[in-house]
Amino acid sequence: MPKNRKRKNFDQFINTFKKMKLLIICSVLIQLSYSAVPGITGPLHASCKVAWNWPQTDCKIVHSKIISQINEWATDENCKDGGEKCLYKLVSQNDKQIKATHSTPVKFYVDDLSFDFTQSNSGCHVDGFSTSETWYAILDFGTNYCNLHNLITGSGLDKIQGYVEKTSDDICTQFSSADCEKY
Repeated sequence: MPKNRKRKNFDQFINTFKKMKLLIICSVLIQLSYSAVPGITGPLHASCKVAWNWPQTDCKIVHSKIISQINEWATDENCKDGGEKCLYKLVSQNDKQIKATHSTPVKFYVDDLSFDFTQSNSGCHVDGFSTSETWYAILDFGTNYCNLHNLITGSGLDKIQGYVEKTSDDICTQFSSADCEKY
């Protein structure tokens, strides 16, 4: 076999080997993201799940207040003196769900937000979720929690009688160290 042909075959082998190695690494990372890793608590991607209950409030009221707060904080006007209570954008809405985004005011990282509504008797249950669009984000200083929490407190929903919020570090990245005045 000529020397150039051997070299070409060797180069093809190396390229195939590199692709296989990358595929294996990606497979392992995907598998890790769906399993518990000793010593690491919480999601392996920057995100947060929060459940809220308003036992004596109609979901239409909760829904309306969240939409109003998203619209009120749509510009960067509210962040001129610091904080991140700004740059929210409504993506879609119906009676059962709100989808929005939040951009950080300095680096403009984007997080996706969703609120899923369940009406029961005279009460409202909402499941909130915020996740970073940046694929490599692992830690977020509680930003995804604050994305959700700030809308609830900004709209005054936390002041309604019977209000309950439930989350933890297991389902919400850096929840226990979140500083929602900053983020």
